[in-house]
Amino acid sequence: MPDDEVRCIRCGNTGASSATRSPQPDIAAPTTLSDAQPYAAADDTPAPEGRIARGWLLAKLSLGVLKEDRSLLVFPLVSGIACVLVLATFFGGWVLVSGFSIAAVAAVAEGEHDPNMVDWIVLFAWYFANYFVMVYFNAALVACAMIRFRGGVPTVGAGLRAARDRIGQIAAWALLAATVGVVLRMIENRVGWVGRIVVALIGAAWTIGCYFVVPVLVVEELGPVDAFKRSVDILKDTWGESIVSNTGLGLMVFVATMLMLIVAGGLTASAAMAGGGWFVIVVGLALMAAIVLLSALVGSALNAIVLSALYIYATEGRLPRAFSGAGLQQAFVEK
Repeated sequence: MPDDEVRCIRCGNTGASSATRSPQPDIAAPTTLSDAQPYAAADDTPAPEGRIARGWLLAKLSLGVLKEDRSLLVFPLVSGIACVLVLATFFGGWVLVSGFSIAAVAAVAEGEHDPNMVDWIVLFAWYFANYFVMVYFNAALVACAMIRFRGGVPTVGAGLRAARDRIGQIAAWALLAATVGVVLRMIENRVGWVGRIVVALIGAAWTIGCYFVVPVLVVEELGPVDAFKRSVDILKDTWGESIVSNTGLGLMVFVATMLMLIVAGGLTASAAMAGGGWFVIVVGLALMAAIVLLSALVGSALNAIVLSALYIYATEGRLPRAFSGAGLQQAFVEK
């Protein structure tokens, strides 16, 4: 893409002249159903019975979207690398500042270390950096999915620009999420096992409430508190099986990954016993590591694609054409 072209997250257009570009629907102000080519007409297709069947269908349809835009895998890849670097940086800094020995680090890992103020500050900073990285690249991925669903042609640059344009909201959300995370950890550190169960339930409720936060940040550009409230409102207004469906998708990715690992492990073992030696074992282990990495990337991308489709249906009552006939009308039912 030329440097002077700018692709818009709201419409998917570049900055090319109007004579050379075709009009595309606007994310903020979607067109009517009869004019919206990316949307499918409502149908009465029944939802598949069972979590596994629903997860398989969502995985297949979202995989079709991913095949059209394989570059979307860049976002979870870079996000994962960045999160590892953030973890390594903060852990190393924590060890240096606190003067930890190997025995002290082991005590932390085993939950026997009593955190001091420095520990909590470092933990908060790590939470903030980690949340910021994850939400930033998730926002870029969701933005690209939205562009595709609105009829545009997403690019990595378009997704990154969308996330950059919302960097203030993303940073504010990371600050709120880090605060909640540290507060819950502090409470958990000071209560008994019953209190830990209560904290775990609160944490689960918080996670569910945050389900639609990223698409809300991308599309509606709200502040952190309003984004959380909006996410909760969407769940309240159209509560159903969205999270169950997402769980089913994750289950299908896990099963597919395990099957590939079993096949790769079996072939490696057979080749090694046939005289392949250590070289075959190393290659087999590298192959299995690559399978795990690729599955994680694909699973993350599929989750973002499904989330974007569910957000559009939940907020507009319309179905992206890529999910036509999926029975998503049945994924949300009124309370």
